[in-house]
Amino acid sequence: MGDFRRTVGGMAAAATLVAALSAAALPARADDAPKPPNPDSVNRVLPHAPYPVSARARALHATIPVADLHADPLLWNRDLLKRNDIGHIDIPRLREGGFALQDFSVVSKSPRSANYVKTDANDGDVMADRARAEHWPRKTWNSVLQRALYGADKLKGIEKRSHGQLRIVRTKGDLRRALHDHVIAGVLLSEGAHPLEGKLSNIKVMYDGGFRVLGLQHFFDNELGGSLHGESHGGLTPFGKAVIPQAEKQGLIIDVAHSSEAVVFDTLAIAKRPIIVSHTGIKGYCNTPRNVSDAALKAVADHGGLIGVGYWDAAVCEPTMKNVTEAIVYAVKLLGPEHVALGSDFDGGVPMPFDASEMAGLTSSLLDAGLDEKTVKMVMGENAIRFFSTYLPAK
Repeated sequence: MGDFRRTVGGMAAAATLVAALSAAALPARADDAPKPPNPDSVNRVLPHAPYPVSARARALHATIPVADLHADPLLWNRDLLKRNDIGHIDIPRLREGGFALQDFSVVSKSPRSANYVKTDANDGDVMADRARAEHWPRKTWNSVLQRALYGADKLKGIEKRSHGQLRIVRTKGDLRRALHDHVIAGVLLSEGAHPLEGKLSNIKVMYDGGFRVLGLQHFFDNELGGSLHGESHGGLTPFGKAVIPQAEKQGLIIDVAHSSEAVVFDTLAIAKRPIIVSHTGIKGYCNTPRNVSDAALKAVADHGGLIGVGYWDAAVCEPTMKNVTEAIVYAVKLLGPEHVALGSDFDGGVPMPFDASEMAGLTSSLLDAGLDEKTVKMVMGENAIRFFSTYLPAK
């Protein structure tokens, strides 16, 4: 009964995200006409009392370069350079939370039927609808690739207007300098490899556009293979098998966060470098269709990879500080502390128990749960910093 309730909740969250994206695509109305709901209202921070932060935790948190493998603020039309009272993430709240690195996801396609169980890839595309309704450049209307590059350009614009607070990192040297200068390092992640549009040549186009993490799937099956939430649940296609070595050669990090488990194992059989699962839950802790099996995550870790633990309902069953903490502790015990990172899915269209400014509360909760200081520092940021310092391109 509990798992059924949790499954329905997870499906509802996916449907809510699609509805919000669809609302964002509604054309502007006259001032005296009813306004569509603010789509960003889906990114609520659930009401809570201030999280306790012990003196020990506060001192430790001040030494941690917090890093997160996945957030979606680029989906929404709000100013990320000012502190907002909606959503989960913006530059001021990242700074308050002690962030050194944040992966920024770009969503370029989302079918209307998106759900965690069986998404029809051909059921429309709310991102194409948005491109038209919001008057994005005409070239984005019918091209998933151009929508991905447009999303990357959005982050570049934020970087330019940030007066040095955010720096998009493309190389190891970029990251090293950002850390030295105490600037937030932004990494561009494509949520799914459908922007390749079936062409290996577009790997370089994505790379040149600034992307350094390539998710293979999102909610739906694509030219590369099956999604965890798609109809086939199949493994890598011949095209997908060709993409992996070419993407690695180009310098892209592979992300299998939404991939079918068959794709995960097929990828591990081909990949020469470690891969990541940027945002997920673990089935052994929370048994929902969104989450990945312990065996698949263990295989990623055994290959040297990194797993980002999410905070939302379908990832941790109930979006509370307690459950997020328990899920991270479970992951540390299952995978080893060096393979666990944060994968919030902030601004992913789901309510969260805290926002980016409250990360010291998570540090304190992990200490209270019995993790030692070294492990807490690794999970809260050092593992992700080490991973990108190793696997970003040298130049």
